[in-house]
Amino acid sequence: MKILSIQSSVAYGHVGNSAAVFPLQRLGHEVWPVLTVHFSNHTGYGAWRGPMLAAADVAEVIAGITDRGVLGSADAVLSGYQGDPAMGAVILDAVEKVKALNPAAVYCCDPVMGDAGRGMFVRPGIPEYLRDTVVPRADIITPNHFELDFLAGRTTTSLAEVLDAVDVVRATGPRHVLVTSVLHGDLPPDALEVVAVSDEGAWAVTTPLLPINPNGGGDITAALYLAHLWTTGSPAIALERTIASVFAVLEATVAAGTREIQLVAAQDVIADPPARFTARRLR
Repeated sequence: MKILSIQSSVAYGHVGNSAAVFPLQRLGHEVWPVLTVHFSNHTGYGAWRGPMLAAADVAEVIAGITDRGVLGSADAVLSGYQGDPAMGAVILDAVEKVKALNPAAVYCCDPVMGDAGRGMFVRPGIPEYLRDTVVPRADIITPNHFELDFLAGRTTTSLAEVLDAVDVVRATGPRHVLVTSVLHGDLPPDALEVVAVSDEGAWAVTTPLLPINPNGGGDITAALYLAHLWTTGSPAIALERTIASVFAVLEATVAAGTREIQLVAAQDVIADPPARFTARRLR
């Protein structure tokens, strides 16, 4: 698989492309990372250094890839945090160009906006831009539960309501939806779920709730789900493999007592996901 991944980059730690590229390569895929920022570290530390690239500069990098005559060999475009509509427009333009050259290519968007307990943490207007302009153009989206509720315009507190919200969002365009960090009234307090929905059906995996919420977890999840879905063609298998790897990485992070996710230390569970969780069919 060849993936054009348009995301942020950090020198220290693992978020954006610095979280997505290595796992994809470890699975044997070719990644073309296009950077939207190059910071010293992720912004969760409260202080960072380094440049935010202009949308025009990012477009120039993509244009250079186009000049090589290889853009049509891309199987997918992957994007995460989008800091402003200008950058979003560059990403969507890249998606359009890739799909014009390769109609079988897919666009996987992690619609980064906010999280439960934190609310929205992106600039005003970005959530609406993602909902109204970006998500309808995506084939695969990977929102967390909080982001799903915003995209669907409702509050969901049961699994049935989550599925209804997914149906609302899927009706706008994306065929595959992976919802992370799902919490609902039917779950015990020490568990959470991840839900995958497609034309073929809906599945859920339940995992223990770990005492950690690190930056970059969503970035690796989106990358792995895209890769496993493309490789297997099965949302259920992609869900099982993705969550098995991500959970093991987070376990290693807890054990190490670090703030940054342990991608390198736990790379074996990325390359060979353990058969640890079973997806149960919801419909």
